[in-house]
Amino acid sequence: MKLSDIIRNCGVISCNGSTDIEIGAVCNDSRKVAPGSLFVAVNGCGNDGREYIGKAIEAGAVAVMYEEMPDQVGHDVTASYPATIGYPLTTIVVSDSRKAIAYAADAFYGHPSGKLKLVGITGTNGKTTTVTLLYRLFKALGYECGLLSTIANYVGDKRIETANTTSDPLTTNGLIAEMVAAGCEYCFMEVSSIGVEQERVTGLEFAVGIFSNLTHDHLDYHGTFAEYLRCKKRFFDELGPAAVAITNIDDKHGDVMLQNTAARRVTYSCRSIADHSCRILEKSFEGMLLRIDGSEVWTRLVGTHNAYNLMAIYCTAIALGADKDELLVALSSLESAPGRLETVHGPRGLCAVIDYAHTPDALENVLKTLREVAPCKHLVCLFGCGGDRDRTKRPEMAAVAQKWADRIFVTSDNSRTERTEDIMEDIRKGFSPEGLAKAIFIADRREAIRTALMLSPDGSTVLLAGKGHETYQIIGREKLHFDEKEIVTEIFKQCSTTL
Repeated sequence: MKLSDIIRNCGVISCNGSTDIEIGAVCNDSRKVAPGSLFVAVNGCGNDGREYIGKAIEAGAVAVMYEEMPDQVGHDVTASYPATIGYPLTTIVVSDSRKAIAYAADAFYGHPSGKLKLVGITGTNGKTTTVTLLYRLFKALGYECGLLSTIANYVGDKRIETANTTSDPLTTNGLIAEMVAAGCEYCFMEVSSIGVEQERVTGLEFAVGIFSNLTHDHLDYHGTFAEYLRCKKRFFDELGPAAVAITNIDDKHGDVMLQNTAARRVTYSCRSIADHSCRILEKSFEGMLLRIDGSEVWTRLVGTHNAYNLMAIYCTAIALGADKDELLVALSSLESAPGRLETVHGPRGLCAVIDYAHTPDALENVLKTLREVAPCKHLVCLFGCGGDRDRTKRPEMAAVAQKWADRIFVTSDNSRTERTEDIMEDIRKGFSPEGLAKAIFIADRREAIRTALMLSPDGSTVLLAGKGHETYQIIGREKLHFDEKEIVTEIFKQCSTTL
């Protein structure tokens, strides 16, 4: 593809050199540059891509794009390198490198998001469950689909591991292009607030945007809740008039998301009047009986929060033209996403529940659900908080746990470069004297799980919150294998005679 076609929408301020050259690849990592590449030096969080321009040129980049050239390399790139590398080098200055790479990726891959129906969901909780179940639903309805999620990416049935909730624009556009080539008609994608702020979804053409809810999270990154809200809202502000904006109006921020959108607006509710409404008729540990738009449907999913997730799925499918009766039948067969209220049964009637809940609201949703439907009323909660992340939610997690659980185990999560003991001390501050009396602090998460299972009375429900689908634990700068389902299964097996 010609360089001129790639950079057309990139906010070019100036260009030195020819744009009538063929580009074989677009890269933002100098280690992946091959001869004939365009290297985009992105200003990232803690990384400045401009520092790697020299390495990219040495690897064969024929063009480099950046916001403004640092003084120390500006002369080399525009003067010295062309003389030493033996071919003309095109240098392009843009106003915003993050937007530039998003539009460059979109152009290079042929605007793939416009060649299928791209559905994006944003919100604090429920994103992974919703996109995963949408992917499964549309597969069940007979469509080829793709999935971009926290757990994994899928091109049809092909699984591709993922690193972020919302990948960088090159990865995302490349995967969507693969989906188009594989005949996929739909792609379901998680859209994080950080992804919006860092322009990772810029240039993508969404057919549907969904808002689930907004609660306390990522304030370590955004600084204030208002900024967090602004980033979520921006996703809807930028939807086109041909798109559909679907929102949960039971959330106090639901209407805010629709204020400036050009998209067609659709609302859903489990409590009040909306375009599509749901009522929970029955709840149990096996599932729920719901009335959706006047029709009853049984679901294997558990909890009020999952009723909202199902409504987001239902509204999306209706907006995309699904037949209502066929849709309701398919909804009843859906099972939860990995690491979301995932159960492991053990000796003495113990039930371990593994869930990704890592925010105060998500933890409360899960604990409240288990309190309502678990066969035994003795509820144990084990949780920790991530290091190098929002510290303000740590005492809030403690307050939620003491409200709903009979026994609490505070332990490590992904401590990263913080001391686990310091994180646990922040959590401790959220307990009242009564809450502290039923809390046990064990830094080693594996040992905390073992102790929680051994000390719990017969028939207890033991919630392991925070890890969910993750099969690792980050301690310091090490990423260690840590699969809670494996760990619980092994403990149950080893201790079946002693538990």
